[in-house]
Amino acid sequence: MRPIDLNADVGEGDEETDAALLPLMTSANVACGLHAGDALTMRATVALAQRHGVAVGAHPGYDDREGFGRRPKQLTAQDIKALLVHQLAALDAIAQSEGAIVRHVKPHGALYNQAEADDALAAAIVAAVRAFDPNLRLVGRAGSAMARAAEAGAVLTDPEEVARQVRSLVTPGEVVASDGSHVRITFETLCLHGDTPGSVVLAARIRRELHALGVSVSAPRSPGADFTRP
Repeated sequence: MRPIDLNADVGEGDEETDAALLPLMTSANVACGLHAGDALTMRATVALAQRHGVAVGAHPGYDDREGFGRRPKQLTAQDIKALLVHQLAALDAIAQSEGAIVRHVKPHGALYNQAEADDALAAAIVAAVRAFDPNLRLVGRAGSAMARAAEAGAVLTDPEEVARQVRSLVTPGEVVASDGSHVRITFETLCLHGDTPGSVVLAARIRRELHALGVSVSAPRSPGADFTRP
């Protein structure tokens, strides 16, 4: 039988409920001090989870204690990164001091609800979590924008897989998505992330593949620029 994880949002101010609830759970989503909680409640909740063998996870939300993190906001990707990394770091430090490990992230309230359908927000959340710790599991509703962003697999790290994707882009003008479907693409540039492991090897492999396909490489000209020389 497939195992099921039971998780609960805790550390939000009701210590009596937390004490009764956590023994029945397998994962705890601990409020990280902005929408609710503080250093003391985080420490107490992590310790309680430890006593009952419950996995510790982060439950970050908007900085909105008055509205309990349930009021929607519009933040940039950089703001989302700062918001999440701040909360994850706070809980992680406390968890480590209690001998625990933060294993997952479940956004709270409006942050979670907006990411159900907002692809840009979902991508920003995924990027922020990965930037902090790529091993963290992200909890979201199946089929949501956040789930799609987490499962996209848009960053390729295998040189031969990258070469196949480049070949597909240049010749039939399409890419193969993570679900195996073929997507038509019109493009002018290829992006290789410098922080991707083995990025130099990937870059060299791309250059070789483009050369074999008879494709030259050069920076695009700025609109209206004149590069003629006397």
